[in-house]
Amino acid sequence: MGIRDIGVRVGHGTPGPFNSITDVQGVRVGHRTLVENRAEVSIRTGVTIIEPCPGIARFDPCYAGVHVLNGNGDATGLEWIREAGLLTTPIAYTNTHSVGVVRDALVAAERATLGESQYWCMPVVLETFDGVLNDIWGQHVTASHVHEALAAARSGPVEEGSVGGGTGMICHEFKGGIGTASRRLATRDGGWTVGALVQANYGRRDALRVAGYPVGDVLRDLPSPFDKRQTGVPGMGSIVVTLATDAPLLPHQCEQVARRASIGLARVGGGTEYSSGDIFIAFSVGNHGIPPADYGKAIEPVISVRSVTHDFISPLFVAAADAVEEAILNALVAAEDTSGQRVHVPALSTARLLKALEQVGWRRPADRAERPFTD
Repeated sequence: MGIRDIGVRVGHGTPGPFNSITDVQGVRVGHRTLVENRAEVSIRTGVTIIEPCPGIARFDPCYAGVHVLNGNGDATGLEWIREAGLLTTPIAYTNTHSVGVVRDALVAAERATLGESQYWCMPVVLETFDGVLNDIWGQHVTASHVHEALAAARSGPVEEGSVGGGTGMICHEFKGGIGTASRRLATRDGGWTVGALVQANYGRRDALRVAGYPVGDVLRDLPSPFDKRQTGVPGMGSIVVTLATDAPLLPHQCEQVARRASIGLARVGGGTEYSSGDIFIAFSVGNHGIPPADYGKAIEPVISVRSVTHDFISPLFVAAADAVEEAILNALVAAEDTSGQRVHVPALSTARLLKALEQVGWRRPADRAERPFTD
């Protein structure tokens, strides 16, 4: 169930066949979800893996770029992307206190795949805080869970909501988690695809907007899972975003695309809380034969790469913003009511959302053709 399945359209353009980051050829996603009740704690956490291409290794890197809207969060591997413009490992999402074990497990997986043929690797691991629903201090994510998420990575439809790294996340004071969406550009705009995958764990309920409508105005008085004395304050948390495209982009252009995640986030009502870590990464699979990151492994001193011209890059920015906006909303409508460590967190059910939309003036649109980006 996604936001489109209930008749709500956001942004412009046409999604790919899966309306997912996996609409970008070669991209795969895998989850490992941990849900367990113990005598004194509740475990609601996990790992999500994004592979830019099957079995990506340092010998076939992607160009990539990073943007941080607000830095109240943590990540590994971003400085190398900023320096070299290269993504050389899968990307992982998990909870705040499991970044280290996930990073180490990805290092071990790289060595198991490539043996002594490489010197080092710097995995990219992004986090958001799930300690309201999950026993985060227990650090229940293990290396085996990471390996299982890697083994589960597939193309095609992506499970959303309370799964993988998003299992214990809260978004706009409703149950949040993993969401994904995509946009396919018109042929005259290049015909490329942009896909987004988010781990949404941010935001105040009264700020929530859906398709531009201020539904937070009519949902604000519902009971909140946050209690300042016990579980923190509304708006605390973070969001991490990965954008993928098959458009041939250079590293600085990937960073430009990553920046546009901020627009999609703002449309839903996020991006203004100091307590949020808003970290975005974008990568392109549109160039191949980029030299590996290992010193001394390049065959030629100069390579030829392709790049989208500036006259054609704006539709990619539109697609990135739209895909992020829809991915966040998909995370919300796909999530389920969840009880955990300290609280019960309600889902933004489709019935509740549709009622709120109607209260603020939204009307279900008649069937219409999707608008190309250059209309």
